[in-house]
Amino acid sequence: MAMRSAARQAILSPPLGPRGPGPFLCGRSMPVAPRVEPCRAASSATAPAAGKHLPPLFSVAPMMDWTDNHYRTLARLISRHAWLYTEMVVAETIVHQKDNLDRFLAFPEEQHPIVLQIGGSNLENLAKATELANGYSYDEINLNCGCPSGKVAGHGCFGARLMFDPEFVGDAMSTIAANCDVPVSVKCRIGVDDRDSYEELCEFVDKVVSKSPTRHFIIHARKALLSGLSPAENRKVPPLKYEYYFALLRDFPEIKFTLNGGITNVGQVSASIRQGAQGVMVGRAAYNNPWNMLGHVDGEIYGKQTRCISRRQILESYQAYGDSIIDQYGPSRPNVRQLVKPLLNLFHSEPGNSLWKRKADSALRHCKTVKTFLEETLDAIPDSVLDKPVNREPSSDEGYFANVDSLLPPKYTTPINCSYERLELVAAST
Repeated sequence: MAMRSAARQAILSPPLGPRGPGPFLCGRSMPVAPRVEPCRAASSATAPAAGKHLPPLFSVAPMMDWTDNHYRTLARLISRHAWLYTEMVVAETIVHQKDNLDRFLAFPEEQHPIVLQIGGSNLENLAKATELANGYSYDEINLNCGCPSGKVAGHGCFGARLMFDPEFVGDAMSTIAANCDVPVSVKCRIGVDDRDSYEELCEFVDKVVSKSPTRHFIIHARKALLSGLSPAENRKVPPLKYEYYFALLRDFPEIKFTLNGGITNVGQVSASIRQGAQGVMVGRAAYNNPWNMLGHVDGEIYGKQTRCISRRQILESYQAYGDSIIDQYGPSRPNVRQLVKPLLNLFHSEPGNSLWKRKADSALRHCKTVKTFLEETLDAIPDSVLDKPVNREPSSDEGYFANVDSLLPPKYTTPINCSYERLELVAAST
């Protein structure tokens, strides 16, 4: 082991003698990167034009404490075309931190296409927050109507609780749309507590659409229970009802719906799209196994060339990013532990993964840069794993949604007094 550690150190570090143009990482000589400023608002001159991105056939769900700038940077290094969502940012946070907005809203331009998710139930604050966020050139702004946690749907009186008041959600979406220059969307459940019939879900969609320009809904195919279940249990205990999602496609052909909930691999994503899904959102599976989930998105979902070649090269680029922003917002903001956190699942189920995590735990106690962290830990991972291209075993989920048509609820009939203008979908959301 000592010999192997020494060999790996030689690969990761510059050799003795005359130095090359820059530090070595993972066997490659890289020019010294200037201290980049990735966390700035994109200017109108550099922001991508509307419709430039491919449609959101695949997106990574907003997840508190997980889908931060660092994870999104890693995700974008693996997939060029997946749509990324921020963590939910509460409207009041944006309003009260207006002099410190970069910390909450800024992102590297390379993260496009990216959606900002906002939470809140105060129209004035939603308006102010959206106006402030508009300068950061997100590709879409989304309102959280699906989070069941006590802090959000309980004390906060927003998230999934908003589904009880579709009239207000319509007003909120109209307010958000009036204060930004991009499409708006809603992420919701199929119901809340005993308000969980398909007809009630349709009434929610119909009311929001009739009162606002919202033409995109992300549907988590479980209902939320606001008491008795934790947020984690709310992701598992209520049964999945994919038939509600596919019925919405049938009954609201002018509206775009993205499917969320229970999708854990690319085979299931492909199966849902073959069944007619207009887009699929994946949450924890994309965080817990980013290489095998995101690594297939560009090729298998979008039919484009896969961006990444090996995890060794991913780590090269991520190390340059991470070490350039350490302490950007003050001491330990961010620190090495925060920057390394998204990397810890990069070798999910691979040889050496358990040893890598043990070494990571030890290294994080004293390493001050991402580079030194990698130097101390990567000898746990075989070269064959570091250099292996992304590949996928044949999936057994090709028929995952094969029987859903037989489960569809009766067709919803739009009430006469609840009609809405049949607008075409905004190009960026199609």
